[in-house]
Amino acid sequence: MTPLATLKVAGRALVKNKLRSFLTVLGVVIGVAAVIAMVAIGEGAKQRVRDTFASMGTNLLVVQSGSGRQAGVRGGAGATPSLTWADLGAIQTEVPSVKWAAPQLSARVQLIGDEQNWNTQVIGTTPTYFDIRSWSMARGSRFSEGDAETGSKVIILGQTVAENLFGPGVDPVGLTVRVKNVPFTVVGLAAAKGQSPMGQDYDDAAWIPVKSFQTRVQGGLGNYLAGQIYVSAASDAEVARAESQVIALLRERHRLAAGDEDDFSIRNLAEVAAAQEESTGTFTTLLAAIAAVSLLVGGIGIMNIMLVSVTERTREIGTRMAVGAKGRHILMQFLVESMGLALIGGLIGVGLGVGAAIQLGARMGWPTVIRPDIVLIAVLFSAAVGVGFGLYPARKASRLDPIQALRYE
Repeated sequence: MTPLATLKVAGRALVKNKLRSFLTVLGVVIGVAAVIAMVAIGEGAKQRVRDTFASMGTNLLVVQSGSGRQAGVRGGAGATPSLTWADLGAIQTEVPSVKWAAPQLSARVQLIGDEQNWNTQVIGTTPTYFDIRSWSMARGSRFSEGDAETGSKVIILGQTVAENLFGPGVDPVGLTVRVKNVPFTVVGLAAAKGQSPMGQDYDDAAWIPVKSFQTRVQGGLGNYLAGQIYVSAASDAEVARAESQVIALLRERHRLAAGDEDDFSIRNLAEVAAAQEESTGTFTTLLAAIAAVSLLVGGIGIMNIMLVSVTERTREIGTRMAVGAKGRHILMQFLVESMGLALIGGLIGVGLGVGAAIQLGARMGWPTVIRPDIVLIAVLFSAAVGVGFGLYPARKASRLDPIQALRYE
């Protein structure tokens, strides 16, 4: 019996019982669709975590002063100034794994536009800060190194600040904003960044040259840097090395003995992002495993229906064997039927799963990532389910005694 003839016989058997075939396929359809939809949503969540942390900066380390202790009471991180401007210069020039370093001094300030005012975070920094944060300008340009050194009265606005001061869609470049009653000229409008992992609006901020911040907004602490140092490693692979080198440099510069605690702290955002992505990946795997259970239920349904089919078609099997069909031909026919049911269910499930993932992602405002390898695995797994659960009924059919089968009523 040729493979083509086997396919024709199996196809006729499936078409003959359309409703039963459809109900059998339904379990596999639901299983495959659930697996693909859950994995797509989970992968979208992982992508969202990556994008969120990427928006915070490139290979970012955040260095800040440590906590102080007075009469047994310890302050929080940054409570005691310990970082100096010389530390910033040393990190920039003496650590080979560091690409950029920039200060961030910040304060809440009331900004005044033409007819509106808005309270926001004003940040004093250098142009390198925007390289570290991978932050481009939607309009205009960022201020220059010369502006940072001379304390020019120029300002860059975030999207939220610009909209609240001048209205949506207005180009603020060239307009004047008063910062503590000091007029600053808007030279740039930062591109929209969205929210941080903690829900903070990145676009609700304004940036001025660091020297302007010290003289116009908040007095400095002399040689001490009253804020944070943003550090960008040369590459992803260099982040851990950059962290250890910065720690060693600052301990040496601050003359800390081997047993002394650091008088500064470093946050490695790459580690935070990796932990978040790992937890999201674990959740995705759990969802996929739960969804895969329905595939096994679908396989049991296939086995059940194939056993019923063997019982119903006992005389047919006996007749075919009497006219020359071998046991392997009967085995192959029933295996093809069960695998056909599973494959049809798998293909329909792929379409439904992709559609469901896209719809869910659109409703929740969530990115959806359809992985071709997961789609392929789901289809192949459904075929394997058909073969695995169809094997017992097929073997039972192939081992029937032709004489007993012909006598079966």
